[in-house]
Amino acid sequence: MCLAVPGRVVGIEDRDGTRMARVDFGGVVKDVCLAYVPDAEVGEYVIVHVGFALQRLDEESARASLELFEQLGLLDEEFGDAWALAEAEATATEEEGVR
Repeated sequence: MCLAVPGRVVGIEDRDGTRMARVDFGGVVKDVCLAYVPDAEVGEYVIVHVGFALQRLDEESARASLELFEQLGLLDEEFGDAWALAEAEATATEEEGVR
């Protein structure tokens, strides 16, 4: 199944005349085309489907969607092992901060 998943823009660059972004999906970072959302900026959240940002999204809605997708196991389907690895690393980092 292919989802439209919210992610945070962490970097933007021009590649051969196409505006591209590095988008962080809770630890999994992917390259995304910004052709449909040319005014997106670093730090904003976008909804991404098959490598294209489709629209901007507020942070609260993005986090709520990611949490729901995770609870339903849909992020594992979308990102596979990379998502599980990122989640494990995030949990380990949080646990180290508690000590």
